[in-house]
Amino acid sequence: MAKNIVFYAVGLTFLQNNIQGDKMNKTKNKEPVVLQVLPELEMGGVEIGTIEIASALQEKGIKNFVASQGGRLTHDLKRLKVPHLTLPLKSKNIFTMLKNAKALEKFIKENGINIVHARSRAPAWSAYWAAKKTGATFLTTFHGTYGLGPWGIKKLYNRVMTYGRKVIVISNHIKNHVLKNYKTNEDKLVLIHRCVNIEKYNPDIITPERMIEQVQKYNIPDDKPVILLVGRITRWKGQHLLIKALAKMKNKNYYCIIAGDDQGRVNYVNEIKNLAKKYKLENHIGFYGKVIDTPALMMVSNIILSTSIEPEAFGRISVEGQAMGKIVIASNIGGSLDTIVDGKTGRLFESNNAQSLADALDWALELPQKEKDKISKAAIKNVKDNFTKQIMCDKTIDVYYSLVNDK
Repeated sequence: MAKNIVFYAVGLTFLQNNIQGDKMNKTKNKEPVVLQVLPELEMGGVEIGTIEIASALQEKGIKNFVASQGGRLTHDLKRLKVPHLTLPLKSKNIFTMLKNAKALEKFIKENGINIVHARSRAPAWSAYWAAKKTGATFLTTFHGTYGLGPWGIKKLYNRVMTYGRKVIVISNHIKNHVLKNYKTNEDKLVLIHRCVNIEKYNPDIITPERMIEQVQKYNIPDDKPVILLVGRITRWKGQHLLIKALAKMKNKNYYCIIAGDDQGRVNYVNEIKNLAKKYKLENHIGFYGKVIDTPALMMVSNIILSTSIEPEAFGRISVEGQAMGKIVIASNIGGSLDTIVDGKTGRLFESNNAQSLADALDWALELPQKEKDKISKAAIKNVKDNFTKQIMCDKTIDVYYSLVNDK
């Protein structure tokens, strides 16, 4: 009889443990069903990040959707076989936003969506209202330092980006901005840096033909080191600061390329060209428009610059330059503080200080080849260890799983 009781107790314990184990396995195996919401799918960091996450989710067999008002990158979603919901999500009209919320609510219910990931303010309000109605978990990514307006009046509008159960911040600069300006619990903030596509920004895949094309297109001399500043032509990116710095440099043996889309800023373009004439730098600088093959242009350059006079939220150019194994010089503000190890993977200069930038350029041009090679290897390793698409996607998907399985 005693033996039977012992066997019965052991069997009961075994069954109980198995039942608990099954429950735990079910909890662990609960899958996220994700809806990413953003204004549009034209070219840009937010849009590219959305496509990258959608692609990673598809690769893992995780059901996911995207909602926006559409754009060129919807073709990428079609190729990935990710369903897209077209709504006027760029609109800031309150009545349109309410209609969007209703449409999103219906879409969430129909598709069993349990994670709603908003990436911008106007669509975030609609997504937030829809998530509350359906019980889906609301998540946001804080991509930039949104303007606060006079007396901080825009904080009310911006605050929706802090309403997520978790709030992804793309750099420590953005994290500090959120903590400083919004009453947000630091525990809900998740730091996930943006990334660079190392399959595209890879010095080993740039063919001689692509390099020759860049040399011819940008009239690059073959007997001078090349300094490259690529990005939108706008004052906060600091093209004027670069020209002032070039005039202060001791080393005059260089060719500088300033390239990027001016987006109609004719006055600023004329200002920087006149500044180059003033300092008699016309023979040292080439002004060009939008760049089509940035990796190849970086490959034929020696120094890559990020001269922003206002903080970059992340600063993709600094990371792309490091991925190409180039000497990167960047302002000591914003996202570059996260991505560059000063003196080891690149160089930081004092923001908005032409003399500091000139000194950094002289330093880079005078580096012995052995030191250049050392920085190049360290820069590539820094990107592979910290800023790849795989790392960004894995960390984001981990957040999805943690939210959907959190009681």
